[in-house]
Amino acid sequence: MDSEIKLLKLHMAEVVDLQRSAALLSWDQQTYMPSGGSKDRAQQLATLEGLAHRLFISNKVGDLIGELESNVNDIDYDSDDASFIRYVSKKFKREKRMPNSLVSDLANTTSLAQEAWVLARQNNDYALFQPHLQKVLDLTRQKSECFTPWDNVYDPLLDIYEPDMKTSELQNIFSDIKDELIDLVSAIQGSNVKVDNSILYGDFEENMQREFGLIIARSLGYDFTRGRLDETVHPFCTHFSLDDVRITTRFDRKCLSSALFGIMHEVGHALYEQGISPQLSRTGLDTGVSLGVHESQSRLWENLIGRSRSFWKYYFPVLQKMFLGIFDNVSAEEFYFSINQSKPSLIRVEADEVTYNLHIIIRFELELDMLNGDLQLNDLPEAWADKYKTYLGLSPTNYVNGVLQDIHWSIGAIGYFPTYTIGNLMSVQLLQAAKKEIGDLDNQISQSDFADLLAWLRHNIHCHGSKYSPRELLHRITDNSVDPKPYMEYLHNKYSEIYRI
Repeated sequence: MDSEIKLLKLHMAEVVDLQRSAALLSWDQQTYMPSGGSKDRAQQLATLEGLAHRLFISNKVGDLIGELESNVNDIDYDSDDASFIRYVSKKFKREKRMPNSLVSDLANTTSLAQEAWVLARQNNDYALFQPHLQKVLDLTRQKSECFTPWDNVYDPLLDIYEPDMKTSELQNIFSDIKDELIDLVSAIQGSNVKVDNSILYGDFEENMQREFGLIIARSLGYDFTRGRLDETVHPFCTHFSLDDVRITTRFDRKCLSSALFGIMHEVGHALYEQGISPQLSRTGLDTGVSLGVHESQSRLWENLIGRSRSFWKYYFPVLQKMFLGIFDNVSAEEFYFSINQSKPSLIRVEADEVTYNLHIIIRFELELDMLNGDLQLNDLPEAWADKYKTYLGLSPTNYVNGVLQDIHWSIGAIGYFPTYTIGNLMSVQLLQAAKKEIGDLDNQISQSDFADLLAWLRHNIHCHGSKYSPRELLHRITDNSVDPKPYMEYLHNKYSEIYRI
């Protein structure tokens, strides 16, 4: 059995190398590639991803899995090898059902769609993107059909990003929080307390924003000898190995908070990837187990830590020194209130903690309607506007702050958006568990001491990579599944105090 495991790991290492090479080309496309290279880049990505797919679903892999599955119960369930066999077996059975031609078509189509999305945003012209989105949607339906029977066309897509979660479970979670969120938004809007965040807007030199972001990133634990920060249209984190985990951001000279919290968000993702056990390298287990768990890490650092009083007790004086004269007449408490202003907005990535999940619910409902054929793409902008009016009381003023604001659909990431909310819910559950073991965490944070928290996350989450399913991992830590109650209590407690409601 040892020889079969060794052979399968060698084979998987080649597959992972090809996938990470494709990821490197994708990173380059979103950062430094000249716009004229998009057509050839699409072909290059299609070649690499098609080759990785063919290599992975080969008969050799199938034979090795068959031999190993019959003996997997003889191995300790928690061992790296047992987890490796479970992971590869599930992934193989899934990938085997997708024709290589579909994998290549998706890679090529989404690469071109991404470039079309950028152009459409630049010109505020949905019509430039619509035909590309139609191709992506058609191929996505084909992908879903590969995994019949299912209860919902959305199930196999959600399973890509949040393994083992069903659409019905997600709908129940959203049903539990939607009305409560809308009521909380309404209560805040009706409060006599009006939080002013104008201090976050002005003229903030990009170089200074970058330097402040780097200071915080290093303090949180991001290792720049194994990572770097670059600029892009839509910020993201990506990795090509455990020792090459990169983050990106975009700077807005007129707004301090955009890049600041964006960097903290991406650092949360990067800390997860940099903390995975080296023993899992190039096995496929060497990445976060799901986007929901991944998002729990980014949201924990961005919001639960980065928007806390304790954090700014230490960092507000640092901010004052870096941006001389701008915050001289501002107190740390005023700054805390400003970064926690809650107000409906059109842009998801700029939404506050209270309204953010309504942006996600809107996208989820639209995705379901598009996949089920209940919503045609000609009507998508209007449907988008209707939901924003209903849930947030706002209407898009153009396509850029409406249907063209997110990159996700252009890269074929349909089924991705709900993981943001899953991550938000998990983040509070996980931080509560950490506080039970660490003790006076708030005091540590107020001294810029994140070592114990990062060590706890490393031990309980990061090091495991994809060894356990999201459900298993969360249950091991909290003895519970995804539960919206702690998150909703967190929102009510925090914003009731800020807005006196």
